[in-house]
Amino acid sequence: MKRTRLTHTLAKATTLFALLAVLSLGTTADAQAQRRPGAIGIGGQIGEPSGLTVKVYNPSAVSFDVLAAWESDDFFYVNGHGIYERHLDNSGNVHFFFGPGAFVGFRDRPRDQDDDVVAGISGTLGLNLLIDRFEIYGQLTPRLAVTPNTNGDLGGGVGARFYF
Repeated sequence: MKRTRLTHTLAKATTLFALLAVLSLGTTADAQAQRRPGAIGIGGQIGEPSGLTVKVYNPSAVSFDVLAAWESDDFFYVNGHGIYERHLDNSGNVHFFFGPGAFVGFRDRPRDQDDDVVAGISGTLGLNLLIDRFEIYGQLTPRLAVTPNTNGDLGGGVGARFYF
């Protein structure tokens, strides 16, 4: 990974975390988030990677999220995580989240080379803010590809989901 891309990703994540912290100051104890156990959140994420995201919320155990994403112009992959959330404020609207996961991806190579299938392990950590049935989040996602070669990478992004 190029150092400038890592620096850019970390700068975006720091900005998002600061924004979430400021927004959380305006929440009150009466403004409880409206996610129910088993609620499904659907939305999008912008960053490295960008894509569509689905999350199944479970407050008493592990929640699950899946991101179908693309990175640059040549890499499409699916990343899934088990998510643990911890409240950061009395209202229950701001959370720190983290969890392990895995990914599988497909890299499109030029015509004179074979395409790659990449698989590995990943993790996620970040902050989210709940406003009624909306979730706004920022996350960092370290990844370790184990096939076809061992290679580490750091992704991240900002996103939003609407819960049904």
